[in-house]
Amino acid sequence: MRPATRAVHVGRPPHEVDQPLNVPITMASTYVAGGDREYGRYANPTWTAFEEALASLEGGEDGTTHCLAFSSGLAAVATVLDLVGSDQVVVAPRHAYNGTVMQLADLEARGRLRANLVDITDTAAVVAACEDAALVWLESPTNPAMEIADIAAITAAAHEAGARVVVDNTFATPILQRPLEDGVDLVVHSATKYLAGHSDVLLGALLTRDPELLAVLKGRRDLIGAIPGAFEAWLALRGLRTLPLRVERAQANAAELAVRLGAHPAVTEVRYPGFGAMISIVLGDAAAADRLTHGTALWVHATSLGGVESTFERRRRWASEPSTIPEGLVRLSVGVEDVEDLWEDLVAVLDR
Repeated sequence: MRPATRAVHVGRPPHEVDQPLNVPITMASTYVAGGDREYGRYANPTWTAFEEALASLEGGEDGTTHCLAFSSGLAAVATVLDLVGSDQVVVAPRHAYNGTVMQLADLEARGRLRANLVDITDTAAVVAACEDAALVWLESPTNPAMEIADIAAITAAAHEAGARVVVDNTFATPILQRPLEDGVDLVVHSATKYLAGHSDVLLGALLTRDPELLAVLKGRRDLIGAIPGAFEAWLALRGLRTLPLRVERAQANAAELAVRLGAHPAVTEVRYPGFGAMISIVLGDAAAADRLTHGTALWVHATSLGGVESTFERRRRWASEPSTIPEGLVRLSVGVEDVEDLWEDLVAVLDR
């Protein structure tokens, strides 16, 4: 099956008489003893259905890719960083998801690890940094700078140096990019974003083809208890069914808006990598960016992304955002609305 078909069909009950088409929500904290589940912190059939579907999208149908769902994207991030030994080095982008950068800063401040933040577009510099690393963390595109990493080249160098590689694939989704095919060890998702797709779920996920690493990560999830709720997993699976359609429409809208925004005199820079539905634009200053994010009728001023609705924000309104991000940068998460309505809403403010 091709990805669009797998998104619809994987993780469903068998096609048998009187079986439901959708996996039920299993609300259980305890199971009858003697099987693999035992207790609600270890497994849930609703999680399993979501994990099977996402593993199929991210890694294919051969059954070698495995997924673990978590209570949030940051819970998944924390579980990976927990694998890093004391005083070991993590190489990561200087521009990345703010929660990841903040976790690295917190762990470094407490002496747990050393963070080496790099310009992810400078492949030679990243490769050189891999020599001392235990873990190389990649985002491509980066949040919110929209930079692209050479995942295959960096992964090869990291493995040569004995480091693991993890890619945050939240922006691209498995519809547009499958880093496991480039040899990375782990893929992480904030399933809150595009995978669930409706701004109503907090959920994270990790994927790997390494059975030993999977066992370690599951052991950490079991001990920490960073597990998803059954209802959240069900909602995320429901959202996953339409992921290819939503990505196709949102990406088409983003590509068109990127061209139009690039021609508008109020916009000094457009950062769009040529795929996906995330755009960053730079306006003249913070005041101009704030006027845009507070002046529209359809675009919603909000910090998350990846929903069916279009949202945006000035990223430097957060004190933790790096100073290398321009004050006037606005990150746009383009939704599935009619592109003409989205453009008219933006230009009504930009033209003032």
